[in-house]
Amino acid sequence: MTNVSREKAKINFKKARTHIDKIISMIEDDKYCIDIMQQNLAVIGLLRSAHSMIMEGHLKGCFSDAFNSKSIKKHDEMIDEILKVTKMYNK
Repeated sequence: MTNVSREKAKINFKKARTHIDKIISMIEDDKYCIDIMQQNLAVIGLLRSAHSMIMEGHLKGCFSDAFNSKSIKKHDEMIDEILKVTKMYNK
């Protein structure tokens, strides 16, 4: 993962944390449900975006390095990891 991708993902995680704190306050203050759901959707969007950045960095870095190696075992391990993460993401 490049430093730029890492920083962008970190920024999204920090923004998500800020939104989550706001959501908790909104729930405690008994705010309107739709407003809470909009904040929640903003968090989901930020987390999905961060996930995509991390995945892209992994594919361009670790995954690419593994496939450039001669090790079939490394190839299979990387494929299994990507499939596992993709299945988790799609649940």
